Amino acid sequence: MSEPEFTHPDDIRSRFSAAMSEMYRTEVPAYGTLMQIVADVNADVLDGNTTLRADLEETDQLSRISEERHGAIRLGTAEELETIRRLFAIMGMHPVGYYDLTEAGVPVHSTAFRPVGEAALRHNPFRVFTSLLRLDLIADEALRDTARMVLDARQIYTPRCLELIERAEKQGGLTDAEADAFVAEALETFRWHPEANVNADLYKRLHDAHRLIADVVSFRGPHINHLTPRTLDIDRVQQLMPDHGIAPKAVVEGPPRRDCPILLRQTSFKALSEAVSFDGVEGSHTARFGEIEARGQALTPKGRALYDQLLTATRAKCLPAADGSNAAEYMSTLSATFSDFPDDLTEIRTAGLGYFEWSLTDKGAAAAGQLTETDADSLLAAGYLRIDPIIYEDFLPVSAAGIFQSNLGDESAQEFAASPNQQHFEADLGQPVLNEFDHYQRIEDQSRIRCISILTTGAAAAE
Repeated sequence: MSEPEFTHPDDIRSRFSAAMSEMYRTEVPAYGTLMQIVADVNADVLDGNTTLRADLEETDQLSRISEERHGAIRLGTAEELETIRRLFAIMGMHPVGYYDLTEAGVPVHSTAFRPVGEAALRHNPFRVFTSLLRLDLIADEALRDTARMVLDARQIYTPRCLELIERAEKQGGLTDAEADAFVAEALETFRWHPEANVNADLYKRLHDAHRLIADVVSFRGPHINHLTPRTLDIDRVQQLMPDHGIAPKAVVEGPPRRDCPILLRQTSFKALSEAVSFDGVEGSHTARFGEIEARGQALTPKGRALYDQLLTATRAKCLPAADGSNAAEYMSTLSATFSDFPDDLTEIRTAGLGYFEWSLTDKGAAAAGQLTETDADSLLAAGYLRIDPIIYEDFLPVSAAGIFQSNLGDESAQEFAASPNQQHFEADLGQPVLNEFDHYQRIEDQSRIRCISILTTGAAAAE
């Protein structure tokens, strides 16, 4: 009897992200409008910038522009988090990074489930920023106990989904038919439900404690609260949203506009107020929105420390108001402060601020196996190698919190003592998270070693 043929995790992820996108466009029509704006802006940028197009083609990233997505969910219990890890693993998505959002007034800590290999990212870069509610930060003990009881009583996964997760783990994968069934069942966890899990009185108490607590506890599942396309000109999309009847948040989160983009810039349209039934009492809830992102270079620990320092200095001078009243002042202050961060790839590399991927030039490919030089810098200077910024595939806590807060309302802003607890989070998760700095350094090192091996021996070094 022949072994069953299993569907590749990358293909399952592609099916799931496509299904998720279709579902979200149906549930939140404004997201479809945002997608069209982004597509039009990206096309205009590529038409007007042949160098950028060539660079994206050279590094095999052009096809990824239209595929780039991320989503976000918020979970309530350790059991939900551990199961979502197992669910995402079937799609080749692994927990990368630990994020403490309490430092920005949001009572959660998080990780990002995403593909980690370059081939997997090229196939489909879908990622899900996944947060776990910090019930310990609810000051009212009685409310905290009630919230825990509500969460413990719910089951956010269908029986068939749990069955397929177990089957994939036991047999080492899913057949094509099983993969389709898995995608359909997994999608139910992320679907919007207009009937709350709690009555109107409890919802108000949870809401008064923090809007995000109400969003997590009050529903029978962790509805996807946003999806995110990637844009090549986030400032232009921000400018165009009002022309299409979409109200953007006050400012673009992250670093300022630069010639050499770094890390991640994000903005969103404001969350929708949606009708909800609270045990038969009609009300509303505000949580779901559309977001866009612009990704730049991944930074080293030294580069990230400088970024954090400059962002802190900016916010000490001017904190952006949610109503946008000081948006121009904030963006001006941000740009002025970030003049201390080099905006030139050579300077970034020389200062050790960013990660770069090495590859062969045409001259290098023609010289494969013929060289004795092993110094990468000499080979770069001689034109045998090229370096390109490694794209940042992760998230920024302050930016994520800024998006959360802008869509939860000013009154949700709350002071929490910064209380990172990665060890506790990883215990709930069931495994350690991947350190993103180590991961980017490994990509850089392996690409350099591979290129030098090809130039000197004609074959890539074994990884």
